[in-house]
Amino acid sequence: MLELVKQNIHMNRWKNQMNTQITLDDDFNVPDVMSDIAQVILDSGEIQMEPAKIQSGRVTARGRLDFHVLYRTEEGGLQTLGGELPFEEAVNVPGLEERDYVSIAWQLEDLEADVINSRKLSIRAVVTLEVKAEELFDAEAAVELADTCGGSAAQIETRRSRLEVAAIALRKKDTHRVKEQLALSGSKPAIDRILWTETRLTGTSVRPLDGKIRLEGSLQVFVIYEGEGDSGQIQWMEETIPFSGETELSGAAEEMIPAVGLRLIHKSIEEKPDYDGEMRELDVDAVIELDIRLYEERPLEILSDLYAMDRELKLETGEACFDRILTRNSGKCRIAEKAELGAGQRILQICRSCGNVKLDEVAPGQDVLSMDGVVEVEILYLTDDDSRPVQSVTELVPFHYEAEAPGITENSVWYLESGVEQLTAVMAGGGTAEIRAVIALELLVLQPVKTQVILQAEEEPLDLKRLQQLPGIAGYVVQEGDSLWDIARRFHTTEEHIISANGLASGEILPGDRLILVKEIGR
Repeated sequence: MLELVKQNIHMNRWKNQMNTQITLDDDFNVPDVMSDIAQVILDSGEIQMEPAKIQSGRVTARGRLDFHVLYRTEEGGLQTLGGELPFEEAVNVPGLEERDYVSIAWQLEDLEADVINSRKLSIRAVVTLEVKAEELFDAEAAVELADTCGGSAAQIETRRSRLEVAAIALRKKDTHRVKEQLALSGSKPAIDRILWTETRLTGTSVRPLDGKIRLEGSLQVFVIYEGEGDSGQIQWMEETIPFSGETELSGAAEEMIPAVGLRLIHKSIEEKPDYDGEMRELDVDAVIELDIRLYEERPLEILSDLYAMDRELKLETGEACFDRILTRNSGKCRIAEKAELGAGQRILQICRSCGNVKLDEVAPGQDVLSMDGVVEVEILYLTDDDSRPVQSVTELVPFHYEAEAPGITENSVWYLESGVEQLTAVMAGGGTAEIRAVIALELLVLQPVKTQVILQAEEEPLDLKRLQQLPGIAGYVVQEGDSLWDIARRFHTTEEHIISANGLASGEILPGDRLILVKEIGR
């Protein structure tokens, strides 16, 4: 057995991806301590996933929908009601094994909070679960003859192939915490009670460094509260909190290529007194989960063929699949749309606008990755109607974007992160608002490449009968598809000898070239 030096490349491979939709539907009674409902103003929901149960060919996803509803009471005030809807869904994933890595992403497609009567709400939601199964494995390939071959290696001709391989260097999850204190402006009254809070992650970027990764971004914080005093006037504040930080990550290097998914898994906003004892400060606490993949692009030279002058080599070959990075780019998609606000109402002011990107279809095209989706924009505004002073409207703004991805195919694997980078909504007259937004998209495309590799080589005595049947000297006309290696192997000689005997300047040959071939006998 000829001893070969082999190299392992740590890879991950998508095994399967399955999407499923679940519908959640339940009624909730208003607690006795809360006022009757007159109108729902805002609703929001977050999915909290529990660890998935992984079985052969199947994943059981468990979690709950945490919802909050801001409503106007029959007395004209505002109150917030919250609750949860648990769920459990079994998803069939063909080919899944228990040792595979499974990730579950979710998207809240629709959430409706409708008033059944003044003491009861109907909560309906449609949730899409995206289950991805990955296999972590080592792709093995022979790269060199072992030193133990000694002088016999001189009689062995080797052919090498060069590949650009995207090996997965690190695959793990981590968290980053952001804590900040905010203070009310002097023109606003102190907080009596908080009615509504929102925290959103925007403008994020992740960059690997040596032994760590650096995270930058912003938290957009929005709070509606009831001010202190006899009037109990409804107030709001909106702030952007920039953050940056570094997380230790053993093995990370600056030249690695990141594909990192980010999402908020915890967020809280609590009021606290200032130095004068007034409730004029807010403690913001957020935890960001990082789903980290770091790729390392490296050249790999493998043995693709062997033969010997003094013996027969019987090769056992196999097919290995490697990834190469096809493209990595960032893009921005700008959208503009007009939205109708309250009909028949006089709009005094837009308090807040926010948006979520929802991708409906992502598909490869001719050298592009095509994306269609909507930005779900929610606008909160004030009216001159004293009985309904705070109102909201939700507008779906469609968009289409094509990211350059030369060479992309149906077999390509892509990592896509999307989010709203900028969003504004300003009054445009006639009860309409003009919406402008910038969608930021980060794309990494990998292309699986299959290649033949040598697994092992057995040595056998030289086949003298076959050798005797070959001519000692032959003339040969190069055919379409011929390589110098193939010709040398067929006529029991070497590329070096063909080049020397024919006075070739290099190893390049063309169809129609005439060559003199001299059979070589191993020593």
